[in-house]
Amino acid sequence: MHNRSLLSALVLATAVVVAALAVGRGLERLRAADRSVSVKGVAERVVEADVALWPLRLVAAHDDLDAARRKIEADRRTVAAFLARHGIDTTASELQAFNVTDTRAQMYGGAPAANRYVIQVTVMVRTSDLDAVARASQAVPELVSAGVVLSSGGEFGSSGPTYLFTRLNDHKPEMLAEATASARKAAEEFARQSRARVGGIRRASQGIFEILPRDQAPGVFEGGQRQKTLRVVTTLEYALL
Repeated sequence: MHNRSLLSALVLATAVVVAALAVGRGLERLRAADRSVSVKGVAERVVEADVALWPLRLVAAHDDLDAARRKIEADRRTVAAFLARHGIDTTASELQAFNVTDTRAQMYGGAPAANRYVIQVTVMVRTSDLDAVARASQAVPELVSAGVVLSSGGEFGSSGPTYLFTRLNDHKPEMLAEATASARKAAEEFARQSRARVGGIRRASQGIFEILPRDQAPGVFEGGQRQKTLRVVTTLEYALL
């Protein structure tokens, strides 16, 4: 009887030990499965704009509407000749935002304006010849000397050229690969310090591509710079083994 009790106790103890080992190993595998690291990868490169937009906003004012119209037409011809002289194809420009204002119709008890009619029109230049636009924009005083009245601001903001980069899709695959490699490197460094190994990707977020000014300083406008910085930040979660 005593031997049977001892045998039962040994069997029970063995079962408890085996169960404890199984539970311990299961918890260890569970903890290992939950181990991961979330890292960010960054890729940047400097690119050159490929399109220039240049709004030239013309203004003509006169008490006689027909005289104001003739002046704006003459200014348009002067601008076309100016653009051609500086190597810009005139077919690259179009008229936008044509506006005629009768200042007397807008009077509210104030003194009458010097000229009753004001005509405003924007000649919008769009070209891939950035060098020609840059040279012409430095020669704008020629238009002023020719009697052309230019107005800045308004619907199109600054009257200077705006430089655009339109080939983002050409760079996306390589930059995403660079950002992923950067994230992997950060994960491997973390794993090395944690005495672990990097496993596969659990989650990934591409992030947003940004087009930034090359010179990132207060007051610097991205559209005003021909050279720009492309930037993307990816977020990846790796398993740790």
